[in-house]
Amino acid sequence: MTLVQHLVELRNRLIKSVLAVALGAIVCFVFYSPIFRALVRPYCESLSDAAKARSALLTGDASTSCKLIARDPLEGFGVRMSVAAYGGISLAMPVILWQLWRFIAPGLYKHERKYARGFVVSGVLLFLLGGGLAYWSIPHALEFLNAIGGDDLAVAYSPGPYLSFIVKMIVAFGIGFEFPILLCFLQLIGVVTPQQLRKFWRHSLVGIVILVAVVTPSGDPITLTVMSVPMYIFYELSIFFGRMQQRRKRKAAERTSDVAA
Repeated sequence: MTLVQHLVELRNRLIKSVLAVALGAIVCFVFYSPIFRALVRPYCESLSDAAKARSALLTGDASTSCKLIARDPLEGFGVRMSVAAYGGISLAMPVILWQLWRFIAPGLYKHERKYARGFVVSGVLLFLLGGGLAYWSIPHALEFLNAIGGDDLAVAYSPGPYLSFIVKMIVAFGIGFEFPILLCFLQLIGVVTPQQLRKFWRHSLVGIVILVAVVTPSGDPITLTVMSVPMYIFYELSIFFGRMQQRRKRKAAERTSDVAA
C-alpha cells in the first residue's frame, strides 16, 4: 500500500471508531440516571455514619446522605455529557480494538494475524476486569482519603471533580490491564524476548509501581497495591506466553528439518 492508501485506511478505521463511540454515547445519554447512580454508589459506601450525617446537613435533604453538590448552573449538563462521552468510549471499546487490529494486521505475517480474535476478546475482557477492580477499590480509596483529612472536614463532593476522579480511576485500571497484550504483541513481532523480560524483572517491578503511582489519581497505598500486583502478575504471564511461542517455533522447525531430511 502507498502512503495515501495507508492514510485512507486509517481514516476509514477512525470514522468507524468515532461512529461506534457516538452510538455508545447516545445509549449512555438515554440511560444516564442508572449509570450516574452506579457511579455515586462508591461515594456512599465510603462515608461513615458521622460523615453521612454531616453530608445530609450540607445538602439539606434528610432523605439521603450522599448527594453530590452542584455549584454551577451548567454542571448538571456537563456531567451528563461527560457520562455519555466516557460511557460511549467504554461501550465502543470492542469496535475500537477491532479497528486497531484491522489497521495493523496487514503488516504482520499470516501466522501472527491468527491472533486477531484473541487480541480483541482478551483486550475487552482485561479492560472490563481492570475497570471492575477499580470500581471495587474506589470506596476503599475514598475511605482512606476522607480519613486522612481528619474529622473536622465535612465530605460533600461536587459532581464534576468526583466524576473526573471515578473515570480516571476506571480508565487507568482498564488501560493498565492491557499491559500483557502489549508485551505479548511485542514478543510476537520480535521487539523483545521472554529472556530479556526475565532479565529485567526487578527494573520492571519498580517501573510498574512508579507508573501506577503516576497514572492513578488518588495516589493512596490501597490503589497502588490493588493495581501493581495484578500488573506484575500479567508481566510474568506474558513471559510464560513468550516461552510457549518459542517452544512452538522450535518444534515447528524440528518437524520441518525432519521432513527435509
